[in-house]
Amino acid sequence: MERTLIVATDGQAVMRSHDDGKHWYRLNIGQELEFDDCVRSLLADPVNARGIFAGTERGLFYSEDCGAHWRRIDCALNDYAVWKITASRSDPSIMYAGTGSPTRSILFRSRDGGRSWERTPLEMPERCLGVSRPRMLALCVDPDDPNDVWAGVEEGGLYRSRDGGDNWSRIDATWPEYGGNSDIHDIVILKGEPKVILALTVIALYRSTDDGKSWTRQGAQGTWGLRYSRCLLRKPGSETEIAVGVGDGTPGTTAAIMRSTDAGQTWEETELSTPANSCIWAFGANEANPDFLLTGTKFGDLYRSTDGGHSWQKEWREFSEITDLLWVAGVPANQELPHVTN
Repeated sequence: MERTLIVATDGQAVMRSHDDGKHWYRLNIGQELEFDDCVRSLLADPVNARGIFAGTERGLFYSEDCGAHWRRIDCALNDYAVWKITASRSDPSIMYAGTGSPTRSILFRSRDGGRSWERTPLEMPERCLGVSRPRMLALCVDPDDPNDVWAGVEEGGLYRSRDGGDNWSRIDATWPEYGGNSDIHDIVILKGEPKVILALTVIALYRSTDDGKSWTRQGAQGTWGLRYSRCLLRKPGSETEIAVGVGDGTPGTTAAIMRSTDAGQTWEETELSTPANSCIWAFGANEANPDFLLTGTKFGDLYRSTDGGHSWQKEWREFSEITDLLWVAGVPANQELPHVTN
């Protein structure tokens, strides 16, 4: 299968490979997305196999050709730092974007597949404890209901809207052993009977099987052996297989990827071919091949798995600070010479 690997970075925009990681290209100059921009988040367009959304510190950008060329989406997100983008699985025209540091942390909504955006009432204070300025790191839409949306803020708590973002309720203050920690890093909802909601904080995983009425807590240190939990991955095509990236801190000096086949009830450590240089920071996956997965560390190590996350092999190429990952099927039809070949 032809595929394009995309690495979002803080300071080198997006790096891409169209030959399965043998060579890596920077962006050509003269684009609306600059080759030295900070890109915070990526989303594969659910209705265009070669389309990619990129949330940056200068708003929202889009590529129609596997990341080779980018244009700015002129919309309400202009000049906001976009930390997270997600789309409804049941209605891809419904999308949500969360902003944050160095700009205000606000939840935005699109009802036309990302062409236009409007602000919702969910807005964080300008300042917070821990990270100075809040950032909306976690967004998730119920797989059966595009209006049931969850938003998690570092730092600011976990929120839920059942009407597409018009009204919000705060969830995390009801958790057991809550202790006032409002640092939310990721959210995953798994279909099934029962449906499973997973909310990841900096130090724990909260799990609900009754639509958020009650929660159980798994502490990061006691459950995974490392105290800092950063990101979750639902394996494409599965509603029971998930992974979590953990480390000894941020940026940290060591990390692990833990895997669950029972929707987060039990865990086993996976194999990294080379020890990670810092905390696991992002995952990348695509429904086109559920067994081909990417993960990266905060300080630029990139790994791939070809067995659905059982084991991970480090790539030869290392990057500046990795912020997000994805891969899309296909390569640009008329690829230009890259700005820089690596």
